Amino acid sequence: MADPAGQAGAPTAPVPNTPMRELRGGLSPAEFATVIRRAAREIGEHVSCDARYIGRVESGEIRCPNYAYERVFRHLWPDRSLEDLGFAPRSAVRRRPTARRPAPPGHPPHLHLHHPDEENDDVHRRAFLTGGPTALATVLGLDGPAHSTDPLYSPTPLPAPRRVGAADVQIVEQAVREIRLADDVHGADTLFERAGQSLRNAYVLLNEGDYSPTTERRLQAAAGELAISVGWLAHDSNRLGDARSFYAEALATARMADDPGLEAHVFCNSAFLARDAGRPREALRAAQAGQSAARQLGSDRLLALLAMREAGAWALLRDRSACGRALAEAEALFERGESQADPEWMSFFGEAELAGLQAQCWAALGDWDRAAARAGQAVALQEPHFVRNRALYTAELAHDRLGRGDLAGAAAHGTAAVGLLGQVRSARIRAMLAGTAARLRGHRQVAGVTGFLLAHDGAAAAA
Repeated sequence: MADPAGQAGAPTAPVPNTPMRELRGGLSPAEFATVIRRAAREIGEHVSCDARYIGRVESGEIRCPNYAYERVFRHLWPDRSLEDLGFAPRSAVRRRPTARRPAPPGHPPHLHLHHPDEENDDVHRRAFLTGGPTALATVLGLDGPAHSTDPLYSPTPLPAPRRVGAADVQIVEQAVREIRLADDVHGADTLFERAGQSLRNAYVLLNEGDYSPTTERRLQAAAGELAISVGWLAHDSNRLGDARSFYAEALATARMADDPGLEAHVFCNSAFLARDAGRPREALRAAQAGQSAARQLGSDRLLALLAMREAGAWALLRDRSACGRALAEAEALFERGESQADPEWMSFFGEAELAGLQAQCWAALGDWDRAAARAGQAVALQEPHFVRNRALYTAELAHDRLGRGDLAGAAAHGTAAVGLLGQVRSARIRAMLAGTAARLRGHRQVAGVTGFLLAHDGAAAAA
């Protein structure tokens, strides 16, 4: 699908992608997105494909997919090239014309990409993800934000705010996707600093840019989602105080933007954080507040996850009856299936995650047989390439086996989890395994315990 002819440097209108629309056939955009996500899992890829992405493809807004999507499309349609699928050649997209905006008096001219493409603007995205504010300013046309001790804001206003548009918001949104994908595979520890820099850059745009009301809403939502992602990385790295701070920032952004979807996401993560921090009443309030925000969104899967957060809080409070009711509600909502209203960030919430969260509830209630059974199901259901979650569920299974008195089983699963730590950086998983090791140290005579302790201690020393 070639671009229409146009003057050099002038923006061109998107050309609808007819081949991809024909391939969708009678499926809804959400159903087609599900087909693509399943195909990705078959080849070990993870793409955050949703109905909105399908709409952007079919409208021609995405002229060429990124490499992950290209591999998935080639898997689905091996006899078709990108051009056969209605996309522009990658080389043509990378050579797209650019136009310069007038420079403010006294400032050098800046490069502005008139035809931005989220999937291929690699230089722009890399500067956002890993560059400091100065590097970001160079790419975006901002004039060197002042250094600040505040982790999010630069207090000195820029003399000539740069017009922020859809391309810039797409960079923030893509940063969220890439951080989530990397966390799914590798865990949080190695990502936290990089993601924190991305968040600071997002707030440079939000606080120092000039934009339309529509762009402002999208940018607030994207910055809020990024704050949640960084908060989760802090949580998984056992920086619980930092996580709480990032979630508070995201909640403030959601409230200012009057964004119930963002608010529900914040409360969902805050409930999980409060549970892990040993604050069950706070976890309960957050889960219930999240359900209140989510009811207007039409996503049964989101309500199911929030019901699981509520169940986790009731379990810590040792209220078996209330926990059982929340578990039943969550399972009933989950069984209603996926829908177009499901948020993009919920791609992790499948059968394996549901089983893992159920295992945590039963463990907190001291029902070790049920906990071990559900943790075993979580391990069995998890796709192999999601190494972080495999390690998490296996560590949970070791903990639950220990709870039911199966020391050899705990050692065996603990050893399996330690074997995955070379590919995963998660302080939370390491802490779980450290707890199991501490309780097994007095039982070296049990088969497998000594081997587990040697493997665990070696991994801990190398961390």
